[in-house]
Amino acid sequence: MTPPGGGRVAGVRCCGDGGVATVLVLSLAAVLVLLGAVAATLAAVAVARQRAASAADLSALAAAAVTLEGPDVACERARRLAARAGARVSSCTVEGDVVQLVAEVRPPGPLGRMGTASARARAGPVG
Repeated sequence: MTPPGGGRVAGVRCCGDGGVATVLVLSLAAVLVLLGAVAATLAAVAVARQRAASAADLSALAAAAVTLEGPDVACERARRLAARAGARVSSCTVEGDVVQLVAEVRPPGPLGRMGTASARARAGPVG
């Protein structure tokens, strides 16, 4: 004899999949959040690298314009210009009328604790 309700005991489900959609949606949301965080991190690193490259190029050109005044004056000018661009000149050398330097930019937020983005630049005689 089968119990009333077609073989089911009241209040007990057999082989149901209730709640599976919730788990799948939450899993998908977690994956999307993780992908978004990775994309934002990569974008911040790329922006820092481009800022370092721009600051290095402009600073080297500015320093090359005043190499006749001496290497100290040229490197100081490069440091000031890099600082205005949000960068720091970590090395600056003047050989003759050629300036070589390395500029660094620290990425924003927690990425900044992991290191800096750096770029090299070289500029020669102006004119």
